[in-house]
Amino acid sequence: MDKLHHFINGNAVKLSNGRSGPVFNPSSGEQIAEVPYADEDTTNEAIAAAKSAFPEWASTPSVQRARFLFKFLELMNRHKEEIAQIVTREHGKTIPDAIGSITRGLEVVEFACGIPQVLKGEFSENVGTDIDSWSIRQPVGICAGITPFNFPAMVPMWMFPIAIACGNTFVLKPSEKDPSAPLFMANLLKEAGLPDGVFNVINGDAEAVTTILKNPDIGAISFVGSTSIAEKIYTSASANGKRVQALGGAKNHMIVMPDADMDQASDALMGAAFGSAGERCMAVSVAVAVGSAGDEIIKRLSPRVSSLKVGPGNDSQSEMGPLITKQHFEKVKEYIKIGENEGAELLVDGRNIKLQGYENGYFLGGTLFDKVTPSMRIYKEEIFGPVLSVVRAKSFEEASYLVDKHEYGNGAAIFTRDGDAAREFTHRAQAGMIGVNVPIPVPMAFHSFGGWKKSIFGDHSIHGTEGVHFYTKLKTVTSRWPTGIRSGAEYNFPSMK
Repeated sequence: MDKLHHFINGNAVKLSNGRSGPVFNPSSGEQIAEVPYADEDTTNEAIAAAKSAFPEWASTPSVQRARFLFKFLELMNRHKEEIAQIVTREHGKTIPDAIGSITRGLEVVEFACGIPQVLKGEFSENVGTDIDSWSIRQPVGICAGITPFNFPAMVPMWMFPIAIACGNTFVLKPSEKDPSAPLFMANLLKEAGLPDGVFNVINGDAEAVTTILKNPDIGAISFVGSTSIAEKIYTSASANGKRVQALGGAKNHMIVMPDADMDQASDALMGAAFGSAGERCMAVSVAVAVGSAGDEIIKRLSPRVSSLKVGPGNDSQSEMGPLITKQHFEKVKEYIKIGENEGAELLVDGRNIKLQGYENGYFLGGTLFDKVTPSMRIYKEEIFGPVLSVVRAKSFEEASYLVDKHEYGNGAAIFTRDGDAAREFTHRAQAGMIGVNVPIPVPMAFHSFGGWKKSIFGDHSIHGTEGVHFYTKLKTVTSRWPTGIRSGAEYNFPSMK
């Protein structure tokens, strides 16, 4: 069994003061590692290391900071498949899915490598007589990231590359369920030559998080997780004077219009609903079928969901792996039971799956409900599993209303050949990320990722230009050099004459 560690000031630190937790292989159900849980002292030690490293790192020219990231990018590409194996072993997602997620994370590293261009300010000459004005962006200080289990490599890379490129130092608290990938990346950053203390990893639970939230040296916190925790993170950190971006849950809808390419739409729903066992904040968990699209899409989906190839993530034949933990496995099964009791039509029941040799794994097959209504819990709540609900709508207006009125607003998509419907949907949909004939509209790294409503707390989305703005403070300078002619003190409110 692996004995994991923290990564503080460039070194592996195994202190846990007796507190630790198990890491499981979800395909077999066996414990494969033990991870130490940082207490308040250990967490503050990591923050102190980041604080000590900050002044020199902040004064390092941005082009030099970018060179460390170029080297890190090179090392990550060299070890991409190895990291994917680590992700699959602890999370359960398939190897191709793991590689794809790492690639999306590396796109943010690529963006961060161009930080000298992005950090350029604005300059205005002669805003007043012999007076110039310009703006610059400077680092916030010590930043922290609290990241979820579903993307143990990608989501941290949506945070720390931009933060450290902007001149900040960083403390990462990854999920204790699958912490090995972040530790691997920490070692690659050290190999890339990143100065000690600039990037630190602490493992743990609520005690580590609480310490981060209240430590006065932390200037900014990035979080991705459930809405209930996101709101608590935002409230607590903001009350302690920190800037916060806290991304929460989702219930992403995909509208299927009658004129859509039904084969394309069913392909999209299969991948978006059941990829990564539905454990994605951008998973499509609700298909809103308009008019005749309902019967057409069900006719295509039912046999495909039934024949979904479920197995260990490292099996090349697997299309979907297990859920992350036994507790979550039981939770998703309970939602299926709730859907039955609420009167939804259960067309495919994923609870019936049995895998020989993997009886102790957390495997759940694809599940398909039809005739789900907005009053049902399986419609209203985030299940975070391989459960797709089909809601019937009579019109585009009714379908759009469902998207707009749901409490979550992470992403939404429409499948149609009608340009007018697509344009109207992109304009009015109350969600932060919109797809037109694209089921999972995750923006590229040079744009920004973030939802609306209860899917986000805070003013800034993650990565892209929004990320740069989050991890920097704006400073505007107004300057006039003396000419040798003095007119005396001015007591009125200054104006540009």
